[in-house]
Amino acid sequence: MKKHYPWLFFDADGTLFDYNLAEATAFQKAFALLAIPFEDSHLQTYRQINHKLWQALERQEIGPEILRVRRFELLLEALRLSGPPDQLSTIYTEQLGLCTDLMDGAYEVLQSLYGSSRIAIVTNGLKTVQRSRLEHSTIREFISELVISEEVGAAKPHPAFFEAAFARTENPPKNDVLIVGDSLTSDMQGGLNYGIDTCWYNPVDEPGSDRLPIIYEIKHLHQLLEIIE
Repeated sequence: MKKHYPWLFFDADGTLFDYNLAEATAFQKAFALLAIPFEDSHLQTYRQINHKLWQALERQEIGPEILRVRRFELLLEALRLSGPPDQLSTIYTEQLGLCTDLMDGAYEVLQSLYGSSRIAIVTNGLKTVQRSRLEHSTIREFISELVISEEVGAAKPHPAFFEAAFARTENPPKNDVLIVGDSLTSDMQGGLNYGIDTCWYNPVDEPGSDRLPIIYEIKHLHQLLEIIE
């Protein structure tokens, strides 16, 4: 049976935006612009370093201002390459903010939901990237609010992030909100912690967790139209 949600909270990276493609594109361009030697294996090394730092951010062990440059410091050390990590970070984030490729079905699904539900993007991403990306994106007309962890001072899954998101969306009743995201640790755990309905976008059939009583699980964004009234 379908349920109407007046507010839909969507994660950005890996849910609406094709982050893997954007990351690879921005990464190669940044290396090229600084004339730093690039090999395909460098991207995998970066992803491993970056993933660990974002996990630390979710645990509130570091802030975004540290993450932004530290990942490139560690990368250059690991690759034994010389280069300015701060400039590499700046160019990378600028390029990332111009990459607006969407996940399959994202535009069509938001277009269908727009009007019956209000839509917010809730993201742990960097504000310079997320605001630039949304501004250049074809989905910007569908988005009522953009809530960014760096701006509100807390990251998913921390309840303070969701308190800020609810304040920005006129404090709706919790049962009026559904969060849709690809991350178990930030989106699903955060939604469950805060007491709102959760929908796990799992396009690659990752194993779930018995500890997380997720309400919905979908493999394709079009399946949201079978859930939401």
